[in-house]
Amino acid sequence: MSSDQDKHFLQMAVQLAIDSVAQGGGPFGAVITRQGEVVARASNQVTLNNDPTAHAEVVAIRQAGESLDNFNLDDCVLYASCEPCPMCTAAIYWAHIKRVVFAASAETASKAGFDDSFIAREICLNKDQRSIPITQLECEQHEHCFEAWNKKQDKIEY
Repeated sequence: MSSDQDKHFLQMAVQLAIDSVAQGGGPFGAVITRQGEVVARASNQVTLNNDPTAHAEVVAIRQAGESLDNFNLDDCVLYASCEPCPMCTAAIYWAHIKRVVFAASAETASKAGFDDSFIAREICLNKDQRSIPITQLECEQHEHCFEAWNKKQDKIEY
């Protein structure tokens, strides 16, 4: 059962999505909270910024990281107007967000022309089976960056 607070923050994300459409953006919004306080709110900026990665969830994660001065958002909740796409889901995992609450389903988004099921299927395929060729080409010193990382004493693990 959702709490009133969850409903409130989810409605904020939905309103961001509605406002985004009016401003020429995509119909997606996201809010990130920490201990019940909003730390980031964003709408889809893909067409406005000509950035295919500027989904509402990713923009909100970037804002939250900057706001909290931390890339680890393990004590945050993300509220999204729609079920996160594969890219946003990956970003949520990289950010270690502890919980996600969304309103519209991926099926609803698909009916509006936002069908990411193809991408979800592609990710599960081996590299040599994907529709975009992804090939490995070794070059000199290709392992040096990882060797340097492993030797670094003061690295910040993520």
